[in-house]
Amino acid sequence: MDIRVGDTLVMKKEHPCGSREWRVLRVGMDFKLVCAGCGRQVMLPRSRAEKNVKRIVREETRE
Repeated sequence: MDIRVGDTLVMKKEHPCGSREWRVLRVGMDFKLVCAGCGRQVMLPRSRAEKNVKRIVREETRE
C-alpha cells in the first residue's frame, strides 16, 4: 500500500471523537497519525494501520 506523509486516511472504524479521518505524520515500520477531529496523535504498527484503511485521500502537489 502506497501511503505517504501528508496523506489523509479514512479508516473503517471511527475514533471516539466521531472522526474517521487521520493525517499521516510519519511513515516507516510504524505510522504516526493525527486525528482530524480532535488532534490526538497515535503510533500504529504498519500492519494494523494498513488493515484498517478504507481509502486514501491524497492532496495533489504543485510542482
